[in-house]
Amino acid sequence: MSTWTAVLAAAAIAFATKLAGYVVPPAWLEEPRTRRVTGALPAALLASLVVLQTFSTGRDLVLDARAAGLAVAVLALVLRAPFLVVVVLAALTAAGLRALGWG
Repeated sequence: MSTWTAVLAAAAIAFATKLAGYVVPPAWLEEPRTRRVTGALPAALLASLVVLQTFSTGRDLVLDARAAGLAVAVLALVLRAPFLVVVVLAALTAAGLRALGWG
């Protein structure tokens, strides 16, 4: 498969996806189940990105300073810390553990 074939295929898939948004009957989009699913999608996608970036390196699963930073961030969120404090605590935790040679 050449690069251009992949680019054209991706463009066709993107176009078909956007077209499907216009073709879907409005009654399907108004159902409560559809509204719940579409409301939860952004959070689910963000959670999956966080997990992938925290626990993987290439094709390997790892447990390093990023996991400890995430744990500190979750703890700070549970304690209702401001978002900036959460980010700084997570970064300092990961940086400190890396400075100590872990990760």
